[in-house]
Amino acid sequence: MRREHSTPRDGWEKTIEGQGLAYHRAAHPTGLARPYWDESVHYVFSMAEIEALEEQVEELHGMCLRAVEHVVSTGRFADFALPEWSWEEVARSWERRDPHLYGRFDLRYDGTGPAKLLEYNADTPTSLLEASVVQWFWLQDVHPGDDQWNSLHERLIDRWRALRLPPGPVHFAFTNADETGEEAMTVAYLQETAEQAGHPTISVAMEDIGWDDLGRRFVDAGDQVIRSAFKLYPWEWMLSDDFGHHAVRHATWVEPLWKALLSNKALLAVLWELYPGHPSLLPAYLDGPRELTSYISKPLLGREGASMRIVTPGGTRETPGRYGREGYVHQGFEALPEFGGERPVLGAWVVADEAAGLGIRESTGLITDDTSSFVPHRIAD
Repeated sequence: MRREHSTPRDGWEKTIEGQGLAYHRAAHPTGLARPYWDESVHYVFSMAEIEALEEQVEELHGMCLRAVEHVVSTGRFADFALPEWSWEEVARSWERRDPHLYGRFDLRYDGTGPAKLLEYNADTPTSLLEASVVQWFWLQDVHPGDDQWNSLHERLIDRWRALRLPPGPVHFAFTNADETGEEAMTVAYLQETAEQAGHPTISVAMEDIGWDDLGRRFVDAGDQVIRSAFKLYPWEWMLSDDFGHHAVRHATWVEPLWKALLSNKALLAVLWELYPGHPSLLPAYLDGPRELTSYISKPLLGREGASMRIVTPGGTRETPGRYGREGYVHQGFEALPEFGGERPVLGAWVVADEAAGLGIRESTGLITDDTSSFVPHRIAD
């Protein structure tokens, strides 16, 4: 694993916008000198490194599924700060094996040993278009003889074909609250993969979904019944909404309700309980840092690196935010490796239950937040 510099393509901004990354200017806070999509640098891996990472990711995914089974079978829903009324519905969703689509592991990796799990974004992961489409076309333009860990597009289409969904169109829901356009474009891309798999689809804003009390069903703005829907909208938000009680019982949602356990950072503590000392895990606890002298406290339902606290013998650092009301997990802290003054976090994608691709985000800080930049990668063998 190494970091290399390269010359950006002429007109790269228009190129990536034509490939769907229309939000790259809005994805960053204003005033940053570095663009969100940065092809002036990229990472190079050996095939042996990628094969090892694929194996580790699929092992981690299997461990996570067994953790869900453990939580459901032991009734540990309170550790995840889920509302008590939803516990039985989460269990039923898992017992039915409600269909799931994809997820993204965030990993610490420096090329010298097993990757370490930082968290699992298994409900509403983004940076998908960058990883699946945009960096693939970069590779074809700049390094056409090389390979890339990237079978995302094909695997997403195959997964949509395999999903057994109710008859009728699949609705694809985004929220109007997103001002950058990232979520709308991510949903539009996933909608395209579903259409390529043969599903009729309809686009809808979450804010435009209505509840037909007489018919006991969800409907869109045109009164079309919603029988199945992909939503880029977190389950914790849905469970706190007025229609949350209906959502857990009506319509087939992708991602399913049981994914609320995988997208919650309490998962990290459960994994450490079930697999203590595993080489791809960092110690993690819900009741405090225990023996850890260097640790990071993460809100169970935090996003974009907000509301985190790093404690080391050298001092304490905190990020601003409004998360943490539900509680924290305390995870052993190992700083992200440094390459050329930047710290990469690997976003390893899973589609269905198989490793499917890699996206890399860089930042100068110890926590990857909304100031990070996405950089492409290649396999040089």
